[in-house]
Amino acid sequence: MAEKKTAAKKAAATTKTAETKAQSRVKALYDSEVVPYLMKKFGYKSVMQVPRIEKIVINTGLGDIKDNQKSMQITENELKLITGQKPIYRKATKSVANFKVREGMNIGLKVTLRGRRMYDFYDKLVSIALPRVRDFRGVSDKAFDGRGNYALGLKEQLIFPEITYDQVEKIRGMDVCIVTTANTDEEARELLRALGMPFKK
Repeated sequence: MAEKKTAAKKAAATTKTAETKAQSRVKALYDSEVVPYLMKKFGYKSVMQVPRIEKIVINTGLGDIKDNQKSMQITENELKLITGQKPIYRKATKSVANFKVREGMNIGLKVTLRGRRMYDFYDKLVSIALPRVRDFRGVSDKAFDGRGNYALGLKEQLIFPEITYDQVEKIRGMDVCIVTTANTDEEARELLRALGMPFKK
């Protein structure tokens, strides 16, 4: 009986390890190849100096549907499907009469990804979603903010495999901000390039 329990525990541990590996392909790449590459390229003396992705923030504006509860729910569900995490509503901090915006009104949705979900989203973005963009020739390598963070605009949610065309109410874009611990744009650029970001040549 004890042997069976031990065997079952080993099998469960093996399965869990396999799942972890499958879920963290980008993290494994970072640890095994990217860290040594960046240490050599920039002459870091410690592994702790090597830049890494800290978080990924996805934003989408509600715009014309900010008064339509059903459409807002659809957009929220789409973002949840894409990121694997429930988004939070962003509220207006002040009223703007020209845009019919009142203070406290829901004007956008935001998701902040860290850890495994962050790496899973990044993997899906560079491996599946971006190559599905029509006439895709790579993303700009100039969209850094001077502090090692990269911003990317996506025109439609249909590039993600979780979204079914027939169930989309309206084509809606989103902004993706990849926040890194890099001190310079050059270091951040090399980090993302080594992790598969398809920059234009």
